[in-house]
Amino acid sequence: MFLRPAIVKLSVAAAILFSCLGMCPRSAAQGLQQKLESTYAITKPTADKTDIVTAGAILILQKDKIIMYSTANQVMPQNTYKAGKLSEGAFGVHDNVQKFGSFIGHPPPQTAQTQSRQFVTGEKFWVTGIAVQGDGVVFTLFTDAIQDVRYQCTLKFPYPKGATPSPDDVLATVAEVFKVQADDSAKSDDKQQPAADAQPAADQAPAADQAPAAPPATVAIGQSTDEVVAILGQPDKILNLGAKQIYVYKDLKVTFMKGKVTDAQ
Repeated sequence: MFLRPAIVKLSVAAAILFSCLGMCPRSAAQGLQQKLESTYAITKPTADKTDIVTAGAILILQKDKIIMYSTANQVMPQNTYKAGKLSEGAFGVHDNVQKFGSFIGHPPPQTAQTQSRQFVTGEKFWVTGIAVQGDGVVFTLFTDAIQDVRYQCTLKFPYPKGATPSPDDVLATVAEVFKVQADDSAKSDDKQQPAADAQPAADQAPAADQAPAAPPATVAIGQSTDEVVAILGQPDKILNLGAKQIYVYKDLKVTFMKGKVTDAQ
């Protein structure tokens, strides 16, 4: 009879301990999720995945190679990064079988065919999702239109068997595969601003002696790259994102799609 209170206390203590142990992994996963999303800002595509609603970080691939399928396909291929190498797994085998079948003159059935593309070092894309799982981290990737086709896939960074790496270790592993493209427009502004600030006041003519200001340059939707250059001159930077190009001026960014202006801000 005297043992019953001690057993009850022991049971309560054990319950509290297991509860804390259950919360720790969850808290660690949330911390890792926040670190990953702050480093690799998420891009939001449209529901039909034909365009981008909110642009996040542009990722530059640092390894060969990743397989992606067209967003029109019902299947999203999963790649894996392990021991310093990217693997396309069964999806790469399927892609090679398709190409081999076409090569020998006997293409596989239409239902098995997919519109795929392999991406190599230096190519760019967006990240539309990051999932921290019990055995690894999964990135969902999405591209700009390439010949009117957008591609997507997932890339998993599995944890070593029997171990859970620290958030810093996970970030270091992901950094072996992805590099975030720097904001060239911010660099351009930083380089030009000191030159303007350094101009001596004595060299600046009084406002009354200055010639009347010229009418503002106007860029309109649908203009070609040549027309924009004729109006604004050569840009400080050109961001080449496949079918999309962004001309960066000191106070303006002009977006072209297939050589025509689609946005200016």
